[in-house]
Amino acid sequence: MKITLLSDDAIRLEPLPGALTVEASSAETQYSPFHMLASGLATCTFSVLHSWATHKKISWTDLTLDVRWTFADQPHRVSEFAVVFDWPSLPADRIATAKRVAALCTVHATLTHSATISIVPSAEARVAPKPDSALEAAMHGDPAAAPVATTTAGAA
Repeated sequence: MKITLLSDDAIRLEPLPGALTVEASSAETQYSPFHMLASGLATCTFSVLHSWATHKKISWTDLTLDVRWTFADQPHRVSEFAVVFDWPSLPADRIATAKRVAALCTVHATLTHSATISIVPSAEARVAPKPDSALEAAMHGDPAAAPVATTTAGAA
């Protein structure tokens, strides 16, 4: 699989044989955290489409995915992703289904449903209740064990 950095706000995933590679048009182009985030979304989307296509005996070798994103402020963040697939061999009557399948990607679901993020210094993490962590304890109904700093994606 190959990830190509198209710009500061876009990547392309191509299903090439061999190990995952990340390429850019110039050595100065950095693989940023935003490229990594988009790569995760592209890889997950590709995986569910590949699985579906294999099950339905549809060729997937010409499938490519471009992921582009835009930013918003207050706070500065990615506000929108656009996942564009190019799949010349996909029959026209399967396009709507492919779009529904692509939306089943777990990374897609994570990005469209706010995730809770805990930030805990390692010293506090070491004193978490045993055998569960503080986060696990909170998830199982012990709010007193919840980490102090929590942020919900999308919250201002």
